[in-house]
Amino acid sequence: MFSIAKKDLVVGLDKMPKPDVGAPSPLIMSNEHTILLAYFVSQPDPDWDGTYVSLLGPDTVGQIIALVQFRHYRSYTLGAPNNEAFSGHPLYSRGLRPHAIFEVQGSSWIHRLERMNAVHPRHMPAIFADYRHFIFAFHDSTFECVAEEVTVTLYKGTFRSVVPEMEKLLGWDSV
Repeated sequence: MFSIAKKDLVVGLDKMPKPDVGAPSPLIMSNEHTILLAYFVSQPDPDWDGTYVSLLGPDTVGQIIALVQFRHYRSYTLGAPNNEAFSGHPLYSRGLRPHAIFEVQGSSWIHRLERMNAVHPRHMPAIFADYRHFIFAFHDSTFECVAEEVTVTLYKGTFRSVVPEMEKLLGWDSV
């Protein structure tokens, strides 16, 4: 984890597909240039009365799955905190909340990555200006990524049906 500074500003990305509150089941595939993050999107049931739970698995049909592609990434993490321990995240006091997606403007993490790279003989601080710090706060985990570009595509089907698309985006279908 990273320490924060006064410049770290947490901004909600309300236009991003909201993760399922109970079981978003994040899946990551990556290579050295691209990270792919897939998760179940929240689909509220207006008839739900609170007396049952729906279990989702890789072959559950009719689900909406978000496939998020991060290109030219610098670093990423997946792990703690979960939603019960979310108030322990360093950015919680800045508005970070579970079950949502955020961008951290003025990110201390990006600044730390730039400082770490400063020992490179051809270090160019300006390339770090294009990086963005994203946080996906899921139910049981938190995904954070520093990358230049992000795109989202929605799929309807089973989680398993998205895996071949992920392989294709990473160039694994031609191997």
